[in-house]
Amino acid sequence: MPLAQSIFDDVRAKTADVEGVSRQPYTAGEQAATDRIAAAARELDLAITDDPFGNLYVTLPGTDASAPGWIVGSHVDSVPRGGNYDGFAGVVAGVSAIAAFRHAGFRPRRSVTVMAIRAEELSSWYGGAHGGHIGSRAALGMLPPSELDTAIESVTGATLRQQMRSAGFDPDAVQLGRTYIEPSRYCGYLELHIEQGPVLEEKQIPVGIVTAIRGAARARSCRCLGAYTHSGAVPHEYRSDAVMATVELIHALDNEWTSVRESGGDLVFTVGKLYTDAAQHALTKVPGEASFGIDLRSQDQPTLERLAALTQELTTKIGRKRRVTFELSPFSFQKPAAMDSDFRARLHEGCGTLGISAMDIPSGAGHDAQDFAHMGFKSAMIFVRNANGSHNPHEAMDMSDFALGTRLLAWMVATQ
Repeated sequence: MPLAQSIFDDVRAKTADVEGVSRQPYTAGEQAATDRIAAAARELDLAITDDPFGNLYVTLPGTDASAPGWIVGSHVDSVPRGGNYDGFAGVVAGVSAIAAFRHAGFRPRRSVTVMAIRAEELSSWYGGAHGGHIGSRAALGMLPPSELDTAIESVTGATLRQQMRSAGFDPDAVQLGRTYIEPSRYCGYLELHIEQGPVLEEKQIPVGIVTAIRGAARARSCRCLGAYTHSGAVPHEYRSDAVMATVELIHALDNEWTSVRESGGDLVFTVGKLYTDAAQHALTKVPGEASFGIDLRSQDQPTLERLAALTQELTTKIGRKRRVTFELSPFSFQKPAAMDSDFRARLHEGCGTLGISAMDIPSGAGHDAQDFAHMGFKSAMIFVRNANGSHNPHEAMDMSDFALGTRLLAWMVATQ
């Protein structure tokens, strides 16, 4: 796939960091990726538009102007020092599919719009109160205007509103609450993405058909408060050890995770940060404080709600047992996004027609597809096998696997 390889290589070179690539939202790196897609679109004689938030749309008109079209896309930004394929592969796949149509002299019945989406990875660059996925949520009329001012760039302190405006776009358009992509104009949204976990690699299957994007229940800032005492002088029965209590909570939730999986349910559980107070802790002190965060994810909303409630119950029980107090921040919930069952069936049909080995797989990471699904779009995702995970410089998608995923995407939009 010479065009795809050329785009990947060009953008990698323009956005290379000390390690990997860095395409920060609304800065030169993200713009370089967007510009390269626009250049490819001009070479293919496609219609090119954008919106006030910097999202780029390139369109191949279909033969039936009255038929609702397709949106194919993903994000062009990256995490700091990340990989070149996360998000960007989905945009390149859309352009590659259209290039194949042009080369074959073929026009699909439905128009195909490739959307290069801004700022999906905002959370990796900005602190404060925001939900990430800025480009898709803004285009869908789902972005609360307050987030423009509560999202703060971690180094410069600039607000998202300031950064978006300095990049030449119009954050004030968010205030209008306008939907720039109307569901009635489109038959659906289709996103190709590298798998960000090891499942396809371990099972030696090149393509995954995403069943749903897991929702989340997160308690971001939690503490366990005990008492600092001497590590050698205080017996077990008199201690208020914050670390031991926190570990017991984590162990109990880990056991519940096993139980959910063994019963056929879907759940992943992470304590992504766990630390004591560096100004207070010492080898010879019983720790009087531990801080942590809880990240629960599932395709099933009742599972998330039950586990959040169980966490509250466990902290009360363990607190009494170990003479500590837990302070949990309120759980914030993000709803799961089921992919359309008809689209999933069609993708499996396409795999059969094209001779592509594929499997059903949930997405544990968030994607722009979830925003489209929540907005009422029929949505689907294609995963491409990728070694070494994601959000790191060592992503290792094989171009032959990418070609299979792109063929499936092209078949889907050509035959629907």
